Amino acid sequence: MFAVFRTGGKQFRAEPGSTLFVPTLAAEPGSTVTFDDVLLASEGDRVAVGAPTVEGAHVTAEVLAHDRTKKIIVFKRKRRKKYRRKQGHRQGFTIVRIGEIVI
Repeated sequence: MFAVFRTGGKQFRAEPGSTLFVPTLAAEPGSTVTFDDVLLASEGDRVAVGAPTVEGAHVTAEVLAHDRTKKIIVFKRKRRKKYRRKQGHRQGFTIVRIGEIVI
């Protein structure tokens, strides 16, 4: 059994018990979240494809933690103009454990 859902402008493939790194959610660690934007769901031989979403389907998950990725350096430079800008960036994400998939 699996489902493909959308959150934060990205698509994720979820299976019960799997752990996913999704864009930051406004939820406390330990709480549960529901993703209603299910694009595709499959259970055995039965496959439900949404147009654009599967009606009545949802994925529930438990929020485990919030964290940020490794720092990347954004460096801008223009030759011969003495223009240099250095900036760091760390993208935030939320770790969730998939609990139940309802089709």
